[in-house]
Amino acid sequence: MTAPLLDVRAVSRFFGGFPAVADVSLQVREGEILGIAGPNGAGKSTLFNLVSGVPFGPSRGEVWFDGRRVDRLAASRISRAGLRRTFQSEQLFPALTVLDNVLVAAAYLGGGGIFGHRARRAEAERALETAGISGYAADLAGDVPLLVKKKLMIASALVARPRLLMLDEPAGGLNTEDQRELTELLRGLNAAGLTLLIIEHVLSLLRELAGRMIVLTAGSVLVEGTPREVLSDPRVMEAYLGEGVA
Repeated sequence: MTAPLLDVRAVSRFFGGFPAVADVSLQVREGEILGIAGPNGAGKSTLFNLVSGVPFGPSRGEVWFDGRRVDRLAASRISRAGLRRTFQSEQLFPALTVLDNVLVAAAYLGGGGIFGHRARRAEAERALETAGISGYAADLAGDVPLLVKKKLMIASALVARPRLLMLDEPAGGLNTEDQRELTELLRGLNAAGLTLLIIEHVLSLLRELAGRMIVLTAGSVLVEGTPREVLSDPRVMEAYLGEGVA
C-alpha cells in the first residue's frame, strides 16, 4: 500500500494546560475525500491550524505531507509544498476585485518581472474558471453573493495548484441550492485529481462527498468510518445532542 499523502501523527495543542486537540491521528490518501465533523468546540478548526501551520503548529506530535515532515516548517513553506487551506470566515479583500484577490494569492507562486506577472495572471484566471466564477472577475469581492465568495476562497487556494486542499466549513451560511452547487464543484475538483479534507457542519454534504469521515469531540477522535457507519453511530448522535445536526 502506498504511503498516505497526509499523515497526522498524535498531534496535540495545549492552551494554558488545556488540550484543544489531544493525540489526534489521521491519514489522507491521495485522491480521496476525508470529512471531519463534530459539535462546536470539538477542535476541528484547531486541528486544521496544526496541519497547515496557520497560525500555529502542534505542541507535540508530527505532521507529514508527501513523505516529508512539515510541522516544523513555516506556514508559507507548507503551502508551497502543495497543502492549502480555506477558513470558516471569508478571508477576502472586499475593496479589491475578484481577480485581484486571486492575484494576491498567486504571489505565492513567485517569479518576477513581466513574465512573472503574466504567469500569475494566467494562473489566477485559470483558477477563477475552475471555480466557475470567471464572470465575476471584475466585480468587487465585497459585493458578490455568498456562494461566489466561498468559491473565491477556493479559487485563491487553487491558484497554487495544491495537491491537498483543506476546507473549513465551506457550506456555512449557504442555502440548500447553493450547497448543491458547491457539492458539485468539490466533486469535480476531486474527480480532476485534487485530494480534499473537509470540515463541515452540513452533514449532508459530507454524506454526498466523503469516502471516509471522522467525528471529533472534546479534541479527540470519537469515531471513524464510512459516512453511513459514522452517521448511524449512537455516539455521534449523542455528541450532537443540542447542536441541531444539519
